[in-house]
Amino acid sequence: MNRSATHVVTEFVLLGFPGSWKTQIFLFVLFLVVYVLTLLGNGAIICAVRCDSRLHTPMYFLLGNFAFLEIWYVSSTVPNILANVLSKTKAISFSGCFLQFYFFFSLGTTECLFLAVMAYDRYLAICRPLHYPAIMTRRRCGILVSSCWLIGFLGYPVPIFSISQLPFCGSNIIDHFLCDMDPLMALSCAPAPITEFIFYAQSSLVLFCTVAYILRSYVLLLRAVFQVPSAAGRLKAFSTCGSHLAVVSLFYGTVMVMYVSPTYGIPTLMQKILTLVYSVMTPLFNPLIYSLRNKDMKLALRNVLLGMRIVKNV
Repeated sequence: MNRSATHVVTEFVLLGFPGSWKTQIFLFVLFLVVYVLTLLGNGAIICAVRCDSRLHTPMYFLLGNFAFLEIWYVSSTVPNILANVLSKTKAISFSGCFLQFYFFFSLGTTECLFLAVMAYDRYLAICRPLHYPAIMTRRRCGILVSSCWLIGFLGYPVPIFSISQLPFCGSNIIDHFLCDMDPLMALSCAPAPITEFIFYAQSSLVLFCTVAYILRSYVLLLRAVFQVPSAAGRLKAFSTCGSHLAVVSLFYGTVMVMYVSPTYGIPTLMQKILTLVYSVMTPLFNPLIYSLRNKDMKLALRNVLLGMRIVKNV
């Protein structure tokens, strides 16, 4: 009997970013700094929204929850990258691989839904300002945020569990820094076209529906902005929406390349870089984008930092 045919995979090897030991140390320091800055930046936004009463509005409530989501999203990948970089075996357990797979896609789906909800909020604030306070109540905001989390996390248990039940009896080497759909399906011994179709159909549906809604919201929003008579009013509206549009472009631009366009023509290194952009760099840049373009947020962050200094000195 062929032993390789009866071998059952109990762990996977994530190749990550191969290189010399000095390169690995450099990558470890780089990812650690990025991770700490991401936690600090998004944590500062959460503190500012909670502590400053002027930010107790629907827009900042959503932004604070979005920052909380970003902390979890980056934590689904970077801690494992740090462990992988310093590991000699670069192994991840079978269950650990699929847990990361689940959380990575669930949090990514939740982020898509959050961006759509934030576009809805901006559309109401600019296109229907008189009805905005009555529509975006605290209760409505809570329902929208809860729905994003529930839909994001309830959508993937069945397809990912189905993939985990496939036979993995050959190689266990994944040329990536995380457990993703394509590498796992490539290692499966048995084809599963139905499971693969359901997974990609579900992911594509989320991406296209949220992108279509965001684009529609901004088309209506821009039309309303150009009808504002004063230049100052138009500038304020553009400033309010510019931050969100920058985040949407950065996140969706790279995600669409990875999961909508065919990846077989994209080099493996480029796939890793694109995944890094939307899973690691986007959560890092979001606090900078939202704080640098928002006077209220900059003032609130300054007050939070000043308060921390006063407490520290006391």
